[in-house]
Formats: sequence, structure tokens, C-alpha cells
Amino acid sequence: MSTLKLIQIIEQTADQFEKADLFYGHGTDNAWDEAVSLVLASLQLPFNISDKNLDRNLSVEEVNRIQALAQCRIKEKKPLPYLINKAYFFGLEFYVDERVIIPRSPIAELLENQLSPWINHNQVHAILDLCTGSGCIAIASAFVFENAKIDAVDINNEALAVAAINCQRHDVTDQVTLIQSDIFSNLVDKQYDIIISNPPYVSSYEMSTLPVEYSYEPTLALIAKDEGLAIAINILKNAAKFLNDQGILIMEVGNSWQALQARYPQVPFLWLEFTKGGEGIFLLTKEQLLNYQF
Repeated sequence: MSTLKLIQIIEQTADQFEKADLFYGHGTDNAWDEAVSLVLASLQLPFNISDKNLDRNLSVEEVNRIQALAQCRIKEKKPLPYLINKAYFFGLEFYVDERVIIPRSPIAELLENQLSPWINHNQVHAILDLCTGSGCIAIASAFVFENAKIDAVDINNEALAVAAINCQRHDVTDQVTLIQSDIFSNLVDKQYDIIISNPPYVSSYEMSTLPVEYSYEPTLALIAKDEGLAIAINILKNAAKFLNDQGILIMEVGNSWQALQARYPQVPFLWLEFTKGGEGIFLLTKEQLLNYQF
């Protein structure tokens, strides 16, 4: 015998989330969307279900499964993508677990626009994704630059195992090569048209101020020394030798952008703007990288 309709369990879950002390920022930004994502994922339903399906009755087993997930989200503060092993980036679905940070970078918007006007889409043949994590940026790049080969690098073999799952799911294993490397250390003498990186950039102080939800993400993928800038500076020092003459570096440094700008006031960082929200992502050309000391 059924207990609740689909729309009713969504409303009930959203109400519970509204009353709970939850942080949204790992795929949704409000209680309603979080509830919808949890319920539909637990039932293996797509987001574009019809109104007719919203009125269908759920079994006791389905209701119990949804309520158990909701209580875990509320009591443990675990981010929803880790509960359902699912996150979205560039309109694509990715497998995620606690071996990788949850995809949420504004870099997705740049890729949606084919990195225009900073690069000629038809002239991109080699891309390097540093600190690839789940592989979301590398895989999205494969969809955008279908004729390019992409090297996806991470220091953590566990993260690369997750990236491998996603590369297989999206059928890009022939286009994306996964490489274990501490930034550039294990890369062969190769040059790229684009280097994209979303490296660890959170300072220890900032980490101490973040909501509980962030504590579930791997610290290796979040925290960097030296005001959150240590890895970013390493990339800045070495990126030029891995770029073609017309190549560009795009890197996310989040809230550490002010510290980076203050550290190198003479460097003409192009801080990119986003219509969908986000900040702390800059672009530099190879020529600019060569003209300044980092």
C-alpha cells in the first residue's frame, strides 16, 4: 500500500531541509532544489519528469529510502552528491565519492563558450588539465574540443580512479589520458594549446571558516600552503614551458585571488567574469607568463 505521492515526498523533504542547518553549494543553492535532486536520484528518475509522474504513488520501500537519505543529509551534513554518488558539470552527469571534490567550478561556463574569444576552437589540439579530480574539466573539454587530445593530471591515484570511471562512462578514453603526477613533475616534454587548472587553493584559515559540508571533501584537493597560493604559484612558475607560443593558462584560485593579485601586483591577470556566478579565475598568455617572475 502506498504512503505518499512523489510530489508530497519532495515537499516533505524540502520542508525538513528548510528547518535544518544545511549549507547549499555543492550542486544546488536552496532547499527545494536539494530535495528534488535527492528524491529523483534515489528513485533513479530524470530531472525532466512530467507532471503526471509527480502525482504517482510511492511504495513504502521508496519512501523509507528517501527519508533515510534525507536524515543522513540533515544529521551528518554530508553533501548530497556524496549520498547519491552523482554530480553535474557542463550539463553532464559525473560519478563522485569522497575521493574527489564535488564538481562546481565556473570553468564550466568558459567551456560552454568554447573559451571564446581567447582561443581559436579549430586550432586546439592539445589540452592539459592539472588537478583533474573527478575528470570533469578534462571530459567537458573533450566534448568541446573534439579534435584535441587531453592529458588529465592528478597527484592522487584514488582521484584518478574516479576520473577513470567517468572517462569510461562518457566514452572519452581514447581522447583523455590520465596521468599521476605532482603538477608537472611526471609530464614528458610536451606542449599544450591550453592549460586549465582548478588546483587546491583554500588557505588553512579559510578552511576553518567553511561549513561542515566541506570537511567531507579530500583536504589534499582543497588546502594549499602559503595563503592558499603554493600550488598556484608552482603552476605559474612552470606553465610557460608546457605551452605553445599562442597558448593560454586558465586557473581558478577562488577566494585566494586577492592574495595572488597582492603578491604579484605587476602581473596583468585577466580576471574572468561569469553570468552564472563565480569569481577568482584568471587567464594569462604564454607571453605574459614569460614576461614576469613568479
